[in-house]
Amino acid sequence: MSSPSTTGIQLKTRRPLVAEIVELISSMRFAIALLAMIAIAAIIGTVMKQGEPSANYINQFGPFWFEVFRKLGLYAVYSAWWFLLLMGALVTSTTLCIVRNAPKMLQDMRSWRENVRENSLLNFHHKMQWRAPLTRAALAQQSAARLVDAGYKVKLVEKENGTLVAAKQGAANKFGYIFAHSAIVIICLGGLLDSDIPIRLQEWFFGKTPFNGSGLISQVAPEHRLSTSNPTFRGNTMIPEGQNSSTAILNRPDGVLIQELPFTINLKKFTIDFYSTGMPKLFASDVEVRDNQTGETVKATIEVNKPLIFKGVAIYQSSFEDGGSKLKLTGFPMAGTGSKRFDIAGEVGATTPLDDAYTVEWSGFRPFNVENVAPTDDPRAVKKGKSLQEELGEHMGSAGKNANNKNLKNVGPSVSYKLRDKTGQAREYQNYMQPVTIDGATVFLAGMRANPSDNFSYLRIPADDGYSIAEWMRLRAALQDPALRAAAAQRYAERATPKSAAGDALRTQLQASADKSLTIFAGSDKSAGFMAVSQFLEKIPAAEQEKAADVVMKILNGSLWDLWQVARAKEGLEPVAENETHARFLQLATNALSDAFFYGAPVYLQLDDFTEIKASVFQVTRSPGKNVVYLGCLFLVLGVFAMFYIRERRLWIWIKDDTNGGASEALMAMSTQRKTLDFEREFETLKQKLPQAA
Repeated sequence: MSSPSTTGIQLKTRRPLVAEIVELISSMRFAIALLAMIAIAAIIGTVMKQGEPSANYINQFGPFWFEVFRKLGLYAVYSAWWFLLLMGALVTSTTLCIVRNAPKMLQDMRSWRENVRENSLLNFHHKMQWRAPLTRAALAQQSAARLVDAGYKVKLVEKENGTLVAAKQGAANKFGYIFAHSAIVIICLGGLLDSDIPIRLQEWFFGKTPFNGSGLISQVAPEHRLSTSNPTFRGNTMIPEGQNSSTAILNRPDGVLIQELPFTINLKKFTIDFYSTGMPKLFASDVEVRDNQTGETVKATIEVNKPLIFKGVAIYQSSFEDGGSKLKLTGFPMAGTGSKRFDIAGEVGATTPLDDAYTVEWSGFRPFNVENVAPTDDPRAVKKGKSLQEELGEHMGSAGKNANNKNLKNVGPSVSYKLRDKTGQAREYQNYMQPVTIDGATVFLAGMRANPSDNFSYLRIPADDGYSIAEWMRLRAALQDPALRAAAAQRYAERATPKSAAGDALRTQLQASADKSLTIFAGSDKSAGFMAVSQFLEKIPAAEQEKAADVVMKILNGSLWDLWQVARAKEGLEPVAENETHARFLQLATNALSDAFFYGAPVYLQLDDFTEIKASVFQVTRSPGKNVVYLGCLFLVLGVFAMFYIRERRLWIWIKDDTNGGASEALMAMSTQRKTLDFEREFETLKQKLPQAA
């Protein structure tokens, strides 16, 4: 076999694998791929709520997809290991790109590219030749002076057969590339400094674990606490008026961590103003912050977008909550034949035993509520084809929907609470203290929802002549009493039939029908109200259902009136007058009795009195990477400015002696990175200026 030297074949030396990997990582295509993946991750982090409790994600996605998304870290995208890996890879890629190319760019900026030849200048697109009655040295000096006057830096280089005038301008354009790429590295490093990597390191190597129990913050064990030396954190602390706090809560996917603060925040006063729509206009906190080591005290007012910076920690006004308002309520039974009311007291954020089966968890209180009470076409709480939730949502929606809506009214205070049974199941309720006028009717609104992600569905309880719910509660209890139903059926039959032999026979039949109608409407564990009546009518042949429904509803409405009178008579009260107002009340009461089957609570709690205690929620952050990010942004602005507004131009003039003697010949060539109209105009100007006689 012949050797390579004998065949003239040269084998290409293969580059080391490390060099190829470095070239790949520092390439533009690799950086663009990383940026695309980071952009996709940012979209996911924007669309999907981050840092929510696990229960919310389980309710939204179900157990299977909850576990899949949890493994992928989608509930905390910006602190997921793969996202941090992408950020680290982008920093590495950009850094290698700078290391590889920046020295070459700096060298090129300093270089005059003086090794050009005359023949190479002839190949330039922008070139010009002329003769001058000057010596070579004189023409070189004249050309250099004119280029300096045009803003160029000039260098004269003596060649073997002539003189080269090398000129350059805008070489700082290369700094645009260096600054822009450096900005990416600096911003990413600043973001990593402000990430939860330090907290994760403490969880991995120092035994810190999230706390997922309940109790006082002061009783939380040390393994759930982070020291004041923690380099970066972002947490929240809620402080009621007149109280203080020296800790913040850091939400974690499976619990919370307690962050010790180097100071104590004392909330002196919390102020809040509202727009006419009920949306917050301004909320501010007057605080006193005391350094835990030196005792230094600072007084300040913290508002939205006006934080207090103390000892390197920023205190932002985040939101506001109830700070434990004191509540006094009256309870009314919603099941059985009892109607005896009882007193109950509570405190927002605490619990109160209701009986052996239920506990009340007081979740919220609002001193006033601005709501949309626009009229609807149907006096029922439920329209045909719409749920109670959908119907109430049309006229009880957010107070901020329409600032110019004249139907926005302050409907007074409301209280929110949960009723939790022994099995741990709970429903949330929201009751308004004062009656609300909707569609010309004065009603008490009692909201209910089974899941935190649902909207409240409202039961409308009509207000009686005394603007209370006493008459409706009396009627509800009477409907559940078989003896009172029988008495009401008898009274209705006697009132509706004539005093005669034929009337006696009809009376017995009508009494039985009235008693049955009331019993069906009173319902059972499976159904009640109009639903039970509808199920009963479905058993009748289809051809007779419409007529039967008309008869049943007439009997039901009449017997309910008598049931109301019988219930009042039992308690020694006078009968109510038969007028349009009471007829309207009975119609609304009947609708509410039907809808009460879905309320799902053994009692109704009506707010009687309250003592409001407001609390301010502060976001407390230590972000050492903030100034780093600001520096990166400055570099990015400088880089973009340099790349777009600084144009690099190179110019060479080759001057040689004319063969005739006593004169010189000049060849000028010019180049730029981006050919623009400004460059063309500058070239034409130099074409006219350089050959001019002195």
